[in-house]
Amino acid sequence: MRAEERQHRILARARSDGRVEVSGIAADLAVAPETVRRDLRLLEQHGLVRRTHGGAYPVESAGFETNLANRATLRVPEKRRIAAASVELLGDAETIYIDEGFGPQLVAEALPPGRPLTVITASIPVASHLATKPDTTVYLLGGRVRGRTLATVDHWATQMLAGFVIDLAFLGANGISRRYGLTTPDPAVANVKAQVVRASRRRVFAGVHTKFGVNSFCRFASVADFEAIVTDTGLSAVEAQRYSVLGPQVIRA
Repeated sequence: MRAEERQHRILARARSDGRVEVSGIAADLAVAPETVRRDLRLLEQHGLVRRTHGGAYPVESAGFETNLANRATLRVPEKRRIAAASVELLGDAETIYIDEGFGPQLVAEALPPGRPLTVITASIPVASHLATKPDTTVYLLGGRVRGRTLATVDHWATQMLAGFVIDLAFLGANGISRRYGLTTPDPAVANVKAQVVRASRRRVFAGVHTKFGVNSFCRFASVADFEAIVTDTGLSAVEAQRYSVLGPQVIRA
């Protein structure tokens, strides 16, 4: 098997499974683990994967984005801790925005029971979960539904958002970096998120440490737009301090 074909198969496996393990892919391809590590180094240099201890996971880009089912299987304990810590920042907010994605779904699940809230969301799963709560009023943004994330986009969604003033927005991103801010692969998604940033008084970014230092195709906000960043302890204290210099409080749950 040529190196190019092997790397293509490694990348395809990472994208279908959400990550690859060096030992597993080496056995499947009948090559030495060091060969796989060399391939992963090259794929990382091209911005297609990010290596971790014993493997790698795919970097989302304009041409590739993981689906909701895949996200629901990765780093779930960390995401639950992040969601719980994010909800602690509610303060006196009465109207909140909850973003699309699996992490924001966990934020919706972590909202305190019995507290009257008005929730705006582009996420069908979030709206479905909260609509039956007696103290919660839910506004689901209209628009085209993206099958990959079950969220609405396009001008119907942004027009609805333009008429709102939101106390607090819980936002996710496919990547966050100090240089490029918060990014996502799809321009339509970026437009909705950017409108949320404009419509909200306070903003919290919630995301796992693997999103840090990652840049995707479309920028929708800067780090300084957020009052808080909530992540897990996989982000080093040193790197957390570097982000906090830009303005937000950084919480490592």
